[in-house]
Amino acid sequence: MRHGKKFNHLGRTASHRSALLSNMACSLIEHKRINTTVAKAKALRVYVEPLLTKAKEDTTHNRRIVFSYLQSKEAVTELFRTVAPKIAERNGGYTRIIKTGFRPGDAADMALIELVDFNELYNPNAEEKKATRRSRRATTAKKEAVVAEAPKVEEKVEEPKAEAADSTEEKTEE
Repeated sequence: MRHGKKFNHLGRTASHRSALLSNMACSLIEHKRINTTVAKAKALRVYVEPLLTKAKEDTTHNRRIVFSYLQSKEAVTELFRTVAPKIAERNGGYTRIIKTGFRPGDAADMALIELVDFNELYNPNAEEKKATRRSRRATTAKKEAVVAEAPKVEEKVEEPKAEAADSTEEKTEE
């Protein structure tokens, strides 16, 4: 009986399945998207998303844990250098599975699995975020310029008020 066995065995032995998922995870990290069957894509998502979460914090311990799953120095380096900074703000859901139809040879249901933050078509917010950051820097520079000019204006304003007050006193004395 298979009570409580929730993950897909993919018709492979345990060692073959772990090697398959490790190789697919390395390819996904290096190429940012891969084409595969829907069943393998769903199994890969369960395999790779905890690794992406671990990559958010760059420690030696996390690097060793991720390396034990991926067995590829290049993939680990790519994950911690380029992928982790982009997904740092995201709280999960790092991958997207898009069904692409059926394979001509055996009619297997095919899918495209990709890293969400690396698709410019579906993620136009990356450009907007950059624009807002630039505008924030520009507004802070403008605010500093306004603050620097503000005391000068106040000093000039105070002098005429003092003169105006003297002139009103002179008028009342006359």
